[in-house]
Amino acid sequence: MKEKGLHISINSPVILGFTGICFAALLLGYLTGGRSTMLVFSVYRSSLLNPLTYVRLIGHVFGHAGFDHLMGNIMLILIVGPLLEEKYGSPNIAFVILATALVTGIANCIFFPNTALLGASGVVFAFILLSSLTQMRDGSIPLTFILVVVLYIGQQVYQGLFLRDNVSNFTHILGGAVGSVLGWYMERHKMSRYRG
Repeated sequence: MKEKGLHISINSPVILGFTGICFAALLLGYLTGGRSTMLVFSVYRSSLLNPLTYVRLIGHVFGHAGFDHLMGNIMLILIVGPLLEEKYGSPNIAFVILATALVTGIANCIFFPNTALLGASGVVFAFILLSSLTQMRDGSIPLTFILVVVLYIGQQVYQGLFLRDNVSNFTHILGGAVGSVLGWYMERHKMSRYRG
């Protein structure tokens, strides 16, 4: 009997693609002295006539201020993302990323017009809340989901009110909300499909 050799598999194409784009955006930012980061990979209020305004509504989740910022987000995405992609499928996870980018990008332009937003932390929080809903059964809400909401989102509310740092707590809360809503929808849709 012939043994199969060890090989590398592409187990999570959306998460790996997202990671690759984030690293490429960071490298491009270094090569352009930060100009590409501000032009494409940050979101801020700008003219609706500028086509890049719409690109930035998605592109900001790929941009990061530096290597440490990127690693803080990507490590969590690489840990949680493949499990979510296996459970919900690549198209659904791509949709979660895009929805989170749009919601956080539009909200930043409306509520923080003079602040540029970049980074994948909204996606991280969407994934954290989404992952806590994976054990939802017959309409019951998992206790882990409640604890995650209280601990993670509660921490973000506290930090947003009492700490002044460069962390966008509002984006984390919105990302968590997107992950929760889409997770609830996907779980309910899956359960109704199994019943029907």
